[in-house]
Amino acid sequence: MISLPERKSHLATLRALLIEHKDAIATAISTDFTTRSADETLMAEIMPGIKHIDYTLGKLRRWMKPVRRNVAYYFLPASAQVVYQPVGVVGIIVPFNYPVNQAVLPLITALAAGNRAMIKMSEFTPLTAQVLKTMLGKGFAEDHVAVISGDAETGAAFSRLPFDHLLFTGSTQVGKQVMRAAADNLTPVTLELGGKSPAIIADDIPLEHIIERLCYAKSLNAGQTCVAPDYVLVPRGKMQSFIDLYLKAFRKMYPTLAGNGDYTSMHNAASHARLLDWLRDAETKGAKVIKSSDEAINDGTFRMAMHLVTDVTDEMAIMQKELFGPILPLLPYDNIEEALEYVRQHPRPLALYLFTYDRALQDYVTYHTHAGTMCINEALFQVAVDDLPFGGIGPSGMGHYHGHEGFLSLSKAKALFKKGRLTSMKLVYPPYGGVIQKFLLKWLTR
Repeated sequence: MISLPERKSHLATLRALLIEHKDAIATAISTDFTTRSADETLMAEIMPGIKHIDYTLGKLRRWMKPVRRNVAYYFLPASAQVVYQPVGVVGIIVPFNYPVNQAVLPLITALAAGNRAMIKMSEFTPLTAQVLKTMLGKGFAEDHVAVISGDAETGAAFSRLPFDHLLFTGSTQVGKQVMRAAADNLTPVTLELGGKSPAIIADDIPLEHIIERLCYAKSLNAGQTCVAPDYVLVPRGKMQSFIDLYLKAFRKMYPTLAGNGDYTSMHNAASHARLLDWLRDAETKGAKVIKSSDEAINDGTFRMAMHLVTDVTDEMAIMQKELFGPILPLLPYDNIEEALEYVRQHPRPLALYLFTYDRALQDYVTYHTHAGTMCINEALFQVAVDDLPFGGIGPSGMGHYHGHEGFLSLSKAKALFKKGRLTSMKLVYPPYGGVIQKFLLKWLTR
């Protein structure tokens, strides 16, 4: 059992390493992406790790304490409690889009719960993987925290290892494969799978109040974020206003694209080409595509303009796939129940965004829809609230990490029932049929 001071020391070590290597991490990620905003790396990769460590350090003593539970009077004298113990070795499979965030945040939870960890980095971020391996090697023995690189075959072999818990972040398709592999070892899994996260704009809210919030959430990391808004349900009469204001907001944030250090590239040529194919598919099937800019991107990167898409149908690839890029389909609706029914008829998303000042509508949508997380009048930032659990539901995942729920996920809640010299249990021992037994059974089964 790893003590509280040891766990705190491990977390403090990780915190210091993140600060020491933040510039190297930003450089490596930018190279792996062809270009990635250094500010976005600091905001979305480094800062969340540091702040989650600070939060965890403040809560850990209370989380580790055994919790007393009630004992029914017929078991007395006795006591009961739940003791939280490390599960053992935690496997962490990391995606390419936030390679440090998605490695470090699960690692924080694993270390807080007293576990060891093995981290499988994405083959698409090799330089970042090497920096992380070097960084963690400075503070942790390899039999405590290990970093593994390799291709998809290595990842498949990794998921077949007999971990005590396996945490995977990635696509639903690969998540199913990971869960199948884990099943052979009866390894419990936490799956964070993304999906198509909708944003619903109610008719009461002025678009000017929320358009920049939505634009930022979609543009961060060029939309390569598992909780980025994937499509927007807009009141039919406000569709053109939404388009005009959104394009204005985007162009204000990113006046140019080529060579703009604030705007991140699509990760690689394949990701870029896939999105262009989906746009062509949509246009072929009747959609209208509106680009934020016709500027030529000739800076050697895979930066991509924002594309708003109207007149979409479910037969189009952009409405069937998680977009993971700067494409935003817009769907008109005539009444709010129509919008909610559209969301309900599709796979449960990782995030649901609602924009309204109507408190009754806020409550109604909260309790009449399912999503892994929900955010009202903001987007994306629910993931950054340390005290909230993070995880999907159904096709968007299972289990939690972050916060207390993450600690519980990577701990074994051991039930402990304790007796002393005296026990009342002998009253139920055979031979049966005694006067006291008959009275007890009659009393307890009434």
